[in-house]
Amino acid sequence: MGKTALSLQLAQTFGGEIVSADSRLFYKGLDIGTAKPTAAERAVVPHHLIDICSPAQTISLGEYQQMAYEVMGEIHGRGRLPILVGGTGQYVQAVVEGWGIPRIPPQPALRAALESLGGDELARWLAVLDGEAAVKIDPRNVRRVIRALEATLVAGVPISTQQRKTPPPYRTLILGLHRERGDLYQRIDARVRQMVADGLVEEVQGLLSAGYGWELPALSGLGYRQLRPYLEGEQTLEEAIGRIQFETHRFVRQQKTWFQPDDERITWLDAAAEDLWTQAEGVVKAWVER
Repeated sequence: MGKTALSLQLAQTFGGEIVSADSRLFYKGLDIGTAKPTAAERAVVPHHLIDICSPAQTISLGEYQQMAYEVMGEIHGRGRLPILVGGTGQYVQAVVEGWGIPRIPPQPALRAALESLGGDELARWLAVLDGEAAVKIDPRNVRRVIRALEATLVAGVPISTQQRKTPPPYRTLILGLHRERGDLYQRIDARVRQMVADGLVEEVQGLLSAGYGWELPALSGLGYRQLRPYLEGEQTLEEAIGRIQFETHRFVRQQKTWFQPDDERITWLDAAAEDLWTQAEGVVKAWVER
């Protein structure tokens, strides 16, 4: 049982509604490559924050966090249980931990002016305006230094102050599914092949035909950009499949940095266990009744 099946069963058992924390599910038309919940699954349990923008649009982390809180509040208001399902570790943590995310839109003119200063001067300026941020941000990461200066200068408040966490007013139970790496990779590889069999290549071709380009964040995502060399005649389909599998393995390893085995907030369950459902149901029942 994977996270999708488990979340559906938990939602049906405990009167829940699913709030997606997967940034790839925002986009309409990106269905196969994102393993988006099917229409049948979404008919059984209400799902939120799926298919909320076109592939040409972008949704920032701050915008997502705000939408998630609004949706969760609405679900609570109906007397139901919000179940955040991810997905994208950064998005999960932003909601659960209540990250302070500066609501400062990009300032092209200011960014251009900052970029002209050079990395050393930018780092010195940040140290003067926000010593706390200067310690945390690698000065070699010029993009992050510029963003910190941008947010500080526009808001008139240090970015480190803007980013302080304010946990949401909810009791939170975090369930994590663990699977042995070799087994996980086998499941990933099989799923990628099934996606291709289900029409992943045709899905990408349809998006390109509709005028969406490779430069868009939607098509630069995992499972999509790896097909470009194949569609442009530079690779075989088998090579493209192998690249998707490899990149997905790497993505899974990277996501683990957001969910550490020693994180005491997380109740870890063995995804391969025969009694997974019994364990999960027991943990959630005890938490709900607390």
